Amino acid sequence: MPAAYLSISWDRLHADTLALAKRVRPFGPFAGIVAITRGGLVPASILARELNCRTIETVSILTYDGTRRGSPHVAKTPAAAGDGTGWLLVDDLADTGTTAQTARSLLPKAHFACLYAKPDGAPFADTFIADIPQDTWLLFPWDLEPSHDPSFATPD
Repeated sequence: MPAAYLSISWDRLHADTLALAKRVRPFGPFAGIVAITRGGLVPASILARELNCRTIETVSILTYDGTRRGSPHVAKTPAAAGDGTGWLLVDDLADTGTTAQTARSLLPKAHFACLYAKPDGAPFADTFIADIPQDTWLLFPWDLEPSHDPSFATPD
């Protein structure tokens, strides 16, 4: 059970992503950006614009089965990124490090950047904006009301 919750507004997310762009710019130019889905999609889009990068790839790593944490499963690999040389790997949060570690095993030469990092996940990130206590649950703008309409979702 989290000790605290921290809500991230769209404005804060945007400002933090702009700050991340400034921090990672010296490591570029990048051949492309790999967004870790789904949390890395919005930051990756903003970073792509700020870094003038038009090639965007995704990697999908499933670590939750409903509400329970499980072993990571790679549902989609980032084929276009090779071993990650010259690529920027992006996520919203490095929490336990499980997703980050799995993504880094696929793209060992990529520069991994995320907006926020908790102590367990921070060692896997090359660049991040803010330290978050391990027992804090982040509520991203897409996690808050209005919630998605399940009728739009396709069956698994």
